[in-house]
Amino acid sequence: MAVLELLFCFFLMSKICSCKTPLSLASYYGDNMVLQKAPASSQIWGYADMVGSTVTVTLGDQVRVQTTVYMDNTIGRNVWKVLLPPQQGHGPVNITVTSGFESLTITNVMFGDVWLCSGQSNMKFTLSMVFNASEEVADAVNYPDIRLFTAAQKWSNKTEYELLGVEQYWSMPNSDSVGHSDWSYFSAVCWLFGKYLYKHLQYPIGLIATDWGGTPVEAWSSKDAMEACEPSVIVDTSSVNEAPQNMPTHLWNSMIHPFLNLTIYGAVWYQGEANMNSPPDLYKCRFPVMIDDWRKKFHEGSAGQTDVMFPFGFVQLAPWRNDSTITKGFPDIRWEQTCDFGYVPNAQMPQVFMATAIDLPDFSSPYTSIHPRDKQDVAYRLVLSALQVAYNIKTMGKFLGPMINIYTMGPNVNTLRMIFDNGTSPIKVKAKDGFEICCSDNNRSKCDGTDSKWLASPIVDYDNTSVTITSCYRMWTMGVRYAWRESPCPIFKTCAVYSKENDLPMPPYMKIFIINGTHIYR
Repeated sequence: MAVLELLFCFFLMSKICSCKTPLSLASYYGDNMVLQKAPASSQIWGYADMVGSTVTVTLGDQVRVQTTVYMDNTIGRNVWKVLLPPQQGHGPVNITVTSGFESLTITNVMFGDVWLCSGQSNMKFTLSMVFNASEEVADAVNYPDIRLFTAAQKWSNKTEYELLGVEQYWSMPNSDSVGHSDWSYFSAVCWLFGKYLYKHLQYPIGLIATDWGGTPVEAWSSKDAMEACEPSVIVDTSSVNEAPQNMPTHLWNSMIHPFLNLTIYGAVWYQGEANMNSPPDLYKCRFPVMIDDWRKKFHEGSAGQTDVMFPFGFVQLAPWRNDSTITKGFPDIRWEQTCDFGYVPNAQMPQVFMATAIDLPDFSSPYTSIHPRDKQDVAYRLVLSALQVAYNIKTMGKFLGPMINIYTMGPNVNTLRMIFDNGTSPIKVKAKDGFEICCSDNNRSKCDGTDSKWLASPIVDYDNTSVTITSCYRMWTMGVRYAWRESPCPIFKTCAVYSKENDLPMPPYMKIFIINGTHIYR
């Protein structure tokens, strides 16, 4: 009888134990990871069994932080969270978490800057697919202080607090972790951005790739962000299709929201192709609102440790088809990506930086021309901007392409002279085509095609700081635009205007010449 009672007790105990939540970390913590360094505190969190029990987090053999387990009703689980003291040193260190008789350790943890990389297929595009892929993959092992993490492609129609899958746990760079196979494992733009950034900063960089090809901005936006642009409208059928990952909020729920508790330094974005047929001006609202919403929610989720204005970088869409007649879609998205300023940062998009890619066509790409293989120039231009915008490092020189800010009558009749950057930054001209003028019979045209037409206006003269183009003949010259084509520069790195310093292309541009209803040139 005693034996039966003992077996019954073991049975009961096994049932009780099976209901417990073992001490654990959230899914994106693990060996080889990078946590955010000082001045921010890095937040660590996870799960435990008993509400009110104590969890102790030990950093190395000196720093100990304790917290109490509580029931998080939004998650429906017992949760613990700690903020580590800001870490000036880079590591490596081990972090041990204990509660009662349970203990777990993550090893080889570094402290540096954590960047999150997101978007659609040109962000998913892997290092194995770029130009000189074998050399790039082989070189990765020389950067052991850069660490990589890739979220699995999972969608959800409800807010998730944990990742639904992990494609690649935190890894040190090697031929497999950066070059596993095409479209699998690490993002080329994300890796190269981190690599070039590391060369300047010389301290650890953590890179998190969470991306999905063919997805619109709506999928990566929260319900709050969606309603900010179109109140009480969530499903925008004009810009999504029936694929569940493309539905509004579905990727925010599963591939962004779970990271909110993690302290990050910034984010990099490459997306826009899937929104090329969106209603006019919708992306102009959706994109900056998404950025603001991410910033707010990462700040709140990390207990205020992720900067509420963390730096956000993006890639302006590269060329697609070799067709010089396409003026809708990509040109509109490129302009809307900057809130119609033509550059970032600007008043609507502070602490935002970008890489202009209009001069990097790859019409023979084996992955189709919408996926150009030159991700090195994209990453280089991103880092040039990031060093100044995100790190306030001014030694790298010019990080924006030339921008027009002064218009005057040209030296000849029917010409228009445009001066760049107040005449302070030298330019170079590589081609004569790319500018267009809006010609109208009246001086109140909005250049929308109803009472006007855009005509090619080649460069007829230029100097070190300006170019001169033809203006309208016997009509009102109502505006000027530049690079307003899906593929505006069919020859690699040969658009019309570049900065002499750092060889950066002038980004797409539009200016309508109306002041209080009166035109300033004829």
